[in-house]
Amino acid sequence: MSFSSLQAASHPLAPYGWDEGWEAEFAPYAEQGLLPGRVVRVDRGQCDVVTADGPVRADTAFVTPHDPLRVICTGDWGAVDRDGDPRFVRTYLPRRTAFVRSTSSNRSEGQILAANVDHAIIAVSLAVELDLGRIERFLALAWESGAQPLVVLAKADLVPDVTGLSYLVQDVETVAPGVQVLPVSSATGEGVDVLAAVVSGGTSVLLGVSGAGKSTLANALLGEDVMDVQAIRDVDGKGRHTTTTRNLLALPGGGVLIDTPGLRGVGLWDAEAGVGQVFSEIEELAEGCRFHDCAHDAEPGCAVLAAIEDGSLPERRLESYRKLLRENQRIVAKTDARLRAEILRDWKQKGAEGRAAMQAKRGRVR
Repeated sequence: MSFSSLQAASHPLAPYGWDEGWEAEFAPYAEQGLLPGRVVRVDRGQCDVVTADGPVRADTAFVTPHDPLRVICTGDWGAVDRDGDPRFVRTYLPRRTAFVRSTSSNRSEGQILAANVDHAIIAVSLAVELDLGRIERFLALAWESGAQPLVVLAKADLVPDVTGLSYLVQDVETVAPGVQVLPVSSATGEGVDVLAAVVSGGTSVLLGVSGAGKSTLANALLGEDVMDVQAIRDVDGKGRHTTTTRNLLALPGGGVLIDTPGLRGVGLWDAEAGVGQVFSEIEELAEGCRFHDCAHDAEPGCAVLAAIEDGSLPERRLESYRKLLRENQRIVAKTDARLRAEILRDWKQKGAEGRAAMQAKRGRVR
């Protein structure tokens, strides 16, 4: 008998996102007598897995490869031993999406934060001045993951002026093309119902820096104080890490939420497509440049620079676009020998052109 939609809806794991597709993927492991389950928390070589038989504490020794992007993480669907002491996660199903960042700007490793995510909720606190560059960075990673981003302007009650709040929303909308920007106040309930409706349709990951109000938002969606909330310093709006691990929680209104620790650093990891999505207006303008490899620096016939000149494109956007592309190129080059060679050739060529231009200038002076 095939696994019908009706069977999927009534399956014990349905509240955690189990569907016909996962059932089909798991079929070979079911034949081996393994049990499907969703990973709700990972720590110290073990993980908590929710299964049809109840929660299970399992060892991850069989899925701890040298590649840090292939370790098991919160949101994965695992194949677990039905019994034994200890029980093991033998493998996990291929991920539909994965949210990855670089561990450090000085290292060439990626860190997977969450798997099989449908919505990436980027929490931004209105208690402090908006950092548009940081929002663009989060958005690039979110788009690259395969999830649909959503920017939540948390603590909206701190901006009681309706006009002022609308301007802040517009500022964020200018750096988030194709993304919903939603003011939310856990204190007054503003926007919580809209957010709950969005996250009810799948798995969502809650992202942001410490003090952004993620745990308060999680509690509002859960309808109870499941996540601890720390006081925020008045001087800079920062807080301690309320959440120290990534936790997957089923929501009462439907959907699943993964709450993450506050991220101090948000390094890109092979996110060129994500950057392009965030700065889609620049990439569209670039199609009108005279040269197909235009760097939008000083080339004649550059449509991007023309947009800067006429004021239709803010210069800050172009600077941010360049910065993120350079950073992403450096990260990719650390693991791609061919790209490193191309970058080196490019540097040498530009250096030679610069020296030739300087020599020509000196010749004219003489």
